[in-house]
Amino acid sequence: MYLAPTLQARTHDGPRVTPTGQTPVRFGPCHRAGWMGEAAPRHAGTQFNALPELVSIRKGLHVTDVFDADVVIVGLGPVGATAANLAHDLGLRVEAFDRAAHIETRPRAIGFDHEAMRVFAGFGLADAIADHIMPYRPSEYHNGNGQVIKRIGTAPPPHPLGWAPNYVFLQPQLEGALRQRLDRSDNVKLHLGTEVTDVQLGDDSATVEVVDATGRRRTLRARYVLACDGGSSPLRRRFGLSMDDLEFDQPWLVVDLLLRPGTGARLPRTNVQYCETARPSTFIVGPGNHRRWEFMINPDERPEDVSHPDFIRTLLSRWLAPGDYDLWRAATYRFHALVLEQWRTQGLFFLGDAAHMTPPFLAQGMCQGIRDASNLMWKLALHLRGDTSERLLDTYQRERAPHVRHVTLVAKEFGHVICERDEATAAKRDADLLAELKATPEGTIRQSLIPGLLAGFLAPERFPARGDILPQPTVTDSRGRTGLLDEYTGSTFRLVIRHGTDAAAAESAVCAHRAGGGFPIRVVRLVAETPAGQDEYREEGHLLDAWMRRHACETVLARPDHYVFGGVHSTSDTGLLLAAAREQLHGTGRSLLS
Repeated sequence: MYLAPTLQARTHDGPRVTPTGQTPVRFGPCHRAGWMGEAAPRHAGTQFNALPELVSIRKGLHVTDVFDADVVIVGLGPVGATAANLAHDLGLRVEAFDRAAHIETRPRAIGFDHEAMRVFAGFGLADAIADHIMPYRPSEYHNGNGQVIKRIGTAPPPHPLGWAPNYVFLQPQLEGALRQRLDRSDNVKLHLGTEVTDVQLGDDSATVEVVDATGRRRTLRARYVLACDGGSSPLRRRFGLSMDDLEFDQPWLVVDLLLRPGTGARLPRTNVQYCETARPSTFIVGPGNHRRWEFMINPDERPEDVSHPDFIRTLLSRWLAPGDYDLWRAATYRFHALVLEQWRTQGLFFLGDAAHMTPPFLAQGMCQGIRDASNLMWKLALHLRGDTSERLLDTYQRERAPHVRHVTLVAKEFGHVICERDEATAAKRDADLLAELKATPEGTIRQSLIPGLLAGFLAPERFPARGDILPQPTVTDSRGRTGLLDEYTGSTFRLVIRHGTDAAAAESAVCAHRAGGGFPIRVVRLVAETPAGQDEYREEGHLLDAWMRRHACETVLARPDHYVFGGVHSTSDTGLLLAAAREQLHGTGRSLLS
């Protein structure tokens, strides 16, 4: 029978999650620095405090006189809840709705990467989710004869973003942590068991109609609406928006189970893709005693038949006896590769599965949605503050759509490797992959498959490092405290100055930028000796310094979502870098349209 999970945390399958090379960090829920101004103190307590620089957004636009909210969020899965947390930290007023009265208790997504973990850690949730996540195991691809024909691994430490490159996780616990953080928020209101029934779009606002479980109806007016309402997105259908079909559509059965104590010793220690023509399948090592299998459904099988417990026990008998486990969930899906053609219509934006669906073979489906939220929310906040042109909001699709398409096509390619059903074609596949594996025994590093940004809010192409992600080293500050860089700077615009360079030239450019009313920047000056000033940090290791030297950068400007706007070869050119960013924010620069 199906049982509610009894989760076993911190088993032999993995240690408590900590930043690379550190003991566990205790993040307070308000430790983050304000991206619009000076940093909040580290471990700043347990109460939420809206950043005064961003509260002025609403006052300046008289939003309280006209609008019920800055942003309405439709759907509170991981993507919608992430967007709501980002909005909270940016001081935006949010009304968020979800049709379900409670969090789904069964697992769905199972993997996220270091970009997502960086976002969750920025919320102060590293400890809260530590018992429910585990570093992702390497993956092996096995052919029908049991040979390893392909390997997907992870890069060794030091990890570029300060966290393991990939994790497995329990979605109910992650969603619970994200929502619990919002329970203490004064500016984000959650409405569960409440359905959005209609959205009407105007030139500068949206009218949203909702109905709760009692039948009570309500109408709200907001500046923007975020559709985080899933793959079947009623809002996408409501506005008749089309998805670009990347031609991957296959039926699969997903089975989650919990191992009973003392069982599972003969299971693989890695994740395995069984590239077998009779029935391709996947095995994933989850946190604690959680294990997942995915089985392709054959043409002569019906979803309702393959999801029956007796059929599932037959499938699993290759690995486990019926008494070894408790079934947690079984669900059938069609794995799709789809990308929305239009991600924005007036004040309505689409995020997560509402905007794209990715086959699961890279564990990037949820990651894509977390990137969506991270990309969009700071742009909305800046625009609401009145500091940017409307064109900045158009960079959301310009940046995210090509990135999503690339990752989805890579996942599709891996899916074709796994799902080949023709014996002759599979034999050729095996021969080709075995030859590649002989040449590169370590296989492919998973994160090397994820690109940077190519266009949008980026410096012109002559500026190095544009579109990369800013590495996150462990640093020591002027008070002798050691932690990950984001813990001190938050998710703000950061100007990083490499040690051993003419820092005075860069700081002079920052002073001129501030005097001219430029957007707020947090300076990060790397030093080799003991830090003395508030903006000085000594890197423990050479992660960020080596990255900057590789790009021949003395200064780089990072965006609030950690992507790099651009860098300069000499600190004397810092003024040109900041001027390029100001021009684009005000809609006069060219790169927004490139």
